[in-house]
Amino acid sequence: MRGTDGISITVAGLALAGLAAFLAGIVNALAGGGTLITFPVLVATGIPEVVANVTNTVALCPGYLGGAFAQRRDLAGQGPRIRILVPVAVLCGILGGILLLFISAEVFHLLVPFLVLFSAVLLAVQERVRDWISLAAAKTPGDDRTASAVLPVGIAAVYNGYFGAGGSVVILAVLGLFIRDTLTRLNALKQVVTLAANVAAAVFFLFSGYVLWVTAIVMAIGALAGGAAGGHIAGRIDPDTLRRAVVSIGIVVGIVLLARL
Repeated sequence: MRGTDGISITVAGLALAGLAAFLAGIVNALAGGGTLITFPVLVATGIPEVVANVTNTVALCPGYLGGAFAQRRDLAGQGPRIRILVPVAVLCGILGGILLLFISAEVFHLLVPFLVLFSAVLLAVQERVRDWISLAAAKTPGDDRTASAVLPVGIAAVYNGYFGAGGSVVILAVLGLFIRDTLTRLNALKQVVTLAANVAAAVFFLFSGYVLWVTAIVMAIGALAGGAAGGHIAGRIDPDTLRRAVVSIGIVVGIVLLARL
């Protein structure tokens, strides 16, 4: 593993990464999909893709904590679900991180365009997933098969640790498939499971030698500021319009990366 040896980023690149993280913070607060902004920007500044992905995961990790904390009241009575799913998310998030670092960078390079396009598709169908969950909960309330969700949640957590963008949509869909509850409560559970997977991967990455620390710190500050700004401008920007814009960016980036293979 080469790590970050010999990798440097200019002041202009650092400023661009911070700006991208700020925009990602706003996007995540309003619509989701911020990684589709930050990851391509890091790669565009000349950072190798694996290092860019690791740094991005570490930098944006604090934002997941804010989302989970904001919905903590909706976790009331979900202790048994959390005790089953969070350990799975932690272990599988770490597994995803291991796969990222120990499978060759060439393989990740080949997968990146498809991962970006897949993430854009996940973001595009996010609202349909939410509508489906709300409809299913209304038809069959109280059906809880949390144990059956362990394997698919684990697979989704591996994806979160490996790349992550759009992974929360997959986790929400899995929870909606196996657990009948209100969308609000399932979304709160999704926040905790996603947080567990991403924090586990981020902690693993801390000791990998693949984190560009100055870049990660600048991005973390930018993302937190963007999240706060997103909260203030909520209601002034249509989330659906913003989501469509981010999806369009993801598709264009994915196609460009695919053309460069």
